[in-house]
Amino acid sequence: MRLVKFEDLESLVGTEVGVSPWHQITQSQVNKFAEATGDHQWIHVDVERATKELGSPIAHGYLTLSLLPMLAAQIMRVDGVVRGINFGCNKVRFTNMVPVGSRVRLRQKCLKVEERAGGKQMIMEATIEIEGKDRPACVAEAISIVYGA
Repeated sequence: MRLVKFEDLESLVGTEVGVSPWHQITQSQVNKFAEATGDHQWIHVDVERATKELGSPIAHGYLTLSLLPMLAAQIMRVDGVVRGINFGCNKVRFTNMVPVGSRVRLRQKCLKVEERAGGKQMIMEATIEIEGKDRPACVAEAISIVYGA
């Protein structure tokens, strides 16, 4: 894990911040996400049909996107921060299906850091890769704001 001081965040602009460990997508995780969101489309939760028609059930695109905070926390910690918020995303694209049982990881590049609302707003290019696949599952610009002590 990379440790960066709050006052040094601007030095990350234009660099790859890091890559998270692999995270396996399970059917249990997909089912829980379906329950939480009400999205019970068969491609996610009907294991028998999805396996027959697609090769396996696939994770929800928004489940994949929702992994960003957890995976990002495994890449970098900012020292001297009292709180941080997820501010949103720009240009979110789901570019490949994530089969249940596959492993994903996050690759982050820092695009921009600027003063905002008493803190520092960071825009990260977030690419969620699928093990063994050329095309990523998701590409987004993730925006967060961190506040120093």
